[in-house]
Amino acid sequence: MSIWGKHSRKQRWNQFVSLMLTASLSVGCSGKREKKLSYIGNADLKYYEDVALKLEYPDVEAPIPEAVANSQAPRLLGDRSQDEFWDMTLAEAIHLALANNKVVRTRNDFLSTGNQLYTNADGIQSVYDPAIRESGVLFGARGVESALSAFDTTFTTNLMFNQNSSIQNNLFAAGGLPSGSVLDQNTATFAAGLQKNMAYGAQVGVSQNINYFESNQPILLIPSSYNSNLLFNYTQPLWAGAGTDFTRIAGPLNTSITGLSGVNQGVMIARLNTDMSLVDFEIQVRNSLRDLEDIYWELYLAYRSYDSQQVARESALQTWKEVKAKMDIGGKGGGAADEAQAREAYFSARSSAEDALQNLYTLEIQLRRMCGLSANDGRIIRPADEPISAEITPEWHICLAEALTRREELRRQKWNIKSYELQLSAAKNLANPQLNFVSSYQLNGFGQYLFNQNDPTLGRAGELQSMYRTQFAGGQTGWGAGFQFNMPLGLRNALAQVRNYELRVAKAREVLGQQELEVHHELAQSFQNLAWRYKTAQTNFNRRRAAVRQLEALEAEYKAGTKTLDLLLQAQTRLATAETAYYTSLVNYNKALSDLHFRKGTLLENDNVHLSEGLWTPEAYKDALRRAWARSHAMNTPAIDPVQHMPDPVDRDDADAQVPPSGATGQPDFLAPPVPGGENTMPQEAPLGPQPHQAVDGNVTNASELPATGEEQPAAYDAPATTDTPAILPAGPPADPPASTEELLPPAE
Repeated sequence: MSIWGKHSRKQRWNQFVSLMLTASLSVGCSGKREKKLSYIGNADLKYYEDVALKLEYPDVEAPIPEAVANSQAPRLLGDRSQDEFWDMTLAEAIHLALANNKVVRTRNDFLSTGNQLYTNADGIQSVYDPAIRESGVLFGARGVESALSAFDTTFTTNLMFNQNSSIQNNLFAAGGLPSGSVLDQNTATFAAGLQKNMAYGAQVGVSQNINYFESNQPILLIPSSYNSNLLFNYTQPLWAGAGTDFTRIAGPLNTSITGLSGVNQGVMIARLNTDMSLVDFEIQVRNSLRDLEDIYWELYLAYRSYDSQQVARESALQTWKEVKAKMDIGGKGGGAADEAQAREAYFSARSSAEDALQNLYTLEIQLRRMCGLSANDGRIIRPADEPISAEITPEWHICLAEALTRREELRRQKWNIKSYELQLSAAKNLANPQLNFVSSYQLNGFGQYLFNQNDPTLGRAGELQSMYRTQFAGGQTGWGAGFQFNMPLGLRNALAQVRNYELRVAKAREVLGQQELEVHHELAQSFQNLAWRYKTAQTNFNRRRAAVRQLEALEAEYKAGTKTLDLLLQAQTRLATAETAYYTSLVNYNKALSDLHFRKGTLLENDNVHLSEGLWTPEAYKDALRRAWARSHAMNTPAIDPVQHMPDPVDRDDADAQVPPSGATGQPDFLAPPVPGGENTMPQEAPLGPQPHQAVDGNVTNASELPATGEEQPAAYDAPATTDTPAILPAGPPADPPASTEELLPPAE
């Protein structure tokens, strides 16, 4: 039987070897007998190149804005259709711009190849940016919530199972098993713990550790047992990284890391970064509203310029008709040269009117863009507000104080200085050795089961039936306490960090001083521009009145035959030029007022725009109320009601931002009755709507520009009728020269 058994095993081995050789040979033969695949037709073997280099379009669900989807074709210069007028006030334009634009728009980006909407979409300011910064989690851009997460309680747990069997060659190492026996061991470990960083820098933790052990060693009292401990630990920094101030600035110090790292971003630094992000957003909104105001007044000027050019065109057409009629009957002043000259003057005036109309269309498109409207909705925007023509003389020192207090760029730099000062204090704290107090206390437990009743009949083993009963009985405890000290010899890195922040603070303060000097010069330039624009408006008002009188006189003399045609045509052109110059200077004066508010940092307030943050969480209000009660009742002064006591404001800049105008008595000075007989007075035009900008502040020293009651107002200028009707009629009352016979004299030298 054994022979056959051996022979059968030999046969099986030979069969296995033969099978492996056959398999290897068959694999080799298959390589030589590989069949060539054939294709029907000519295969394009480079199709993958076309696929790899093909432009792909992302499949993103993004609804098209209604302003784009519902837009009509833009209006063109030769279009004869009549559009409905939309008399828009400046306040309405500001409201539309704020309501429709979640991404801040600026004027300079329009039609620019470097438009940030295309080239730097992530860098452009929007209503989302402060919230994005608040919710930041990356180092260097952490928000408040991310900084607060350092104080969240951390829960950790793990569970591991192990089994091991081994032959023992030593009687003592085998725990009583005979040599050559198999030692079987089953183990398991479980750990669960809570760890929390305290606001004053301490670390508190509690953990439950359980170890299970099972073995076949005969010397064990309990072959299957649980060994556990409930551990409490407490670590308190005493030197570097200690204290609430450091923890609020740089966050809790990780005492498990040997050596001190750099200053991290704690809750206070994260909040300051959010404040700077809010200022950046406010600056962009301010710049956007300034561009909006400039475009609004430029559109007003475009309507006035088009009105003036239209009047000049109608006058030139009427003159051409009169000269043509004289030429047809052979009358005096109706020669061919006169007719050609009148015709050329008409087409020149018509070209100027067409240019003015196209400029009106262009500015109307820009205003629609700034307001977040479609390019054309069947209406054409027409400014309803009239520019201010009253002289406003602000007080220099009050405006300078407002600019140094409320200018957004200065406020942002002050936040930056505050951040560097806090980081400098944290760096000085880290320039000390690390000394920590460490302590621990534990409850130990042992038992055959996790939960069970003790069995006294089993002796000592019966008393150790329940692990948790043994642990919470408190019979086996342990504790530890001591100090940890760590200090790099020389503290070179820590001292270099202190020096770095000292230099940053010094630079930031110097930059703030230069910024204040720059704001001071900008405000001075704005004061000069304001006075210059008003004087220019006065001069151009006198120029327009003189041009009207000259045209009236030349028309009468031309009809009488004492003046030639070219003088009349030149007078008509000069009147149109004077009209445009007057309203240009008037619009520039209003833009100078807007620039003054811009330089003072009061543009948003002047436009009645206020920025505010969202509400806190309910827990934050409860905590603030609790702290307010603690602060209030800590005051024990009979003269002060402790319940009504309010703490000092944290932001001194905002508290001091409201600078009341000197001498403010309820009604601004510029509304006072005018001084009779004032020089260089410029009468107000009849307003089309409310005037939101009436004064820069309450310190106007010259109010003689307002017309007295019953003063003669400008009269309408009647243009000759014509059949050549423009596509769009001028807006508002025509830009008519005054009919007053009283000249505006220049000031005495």
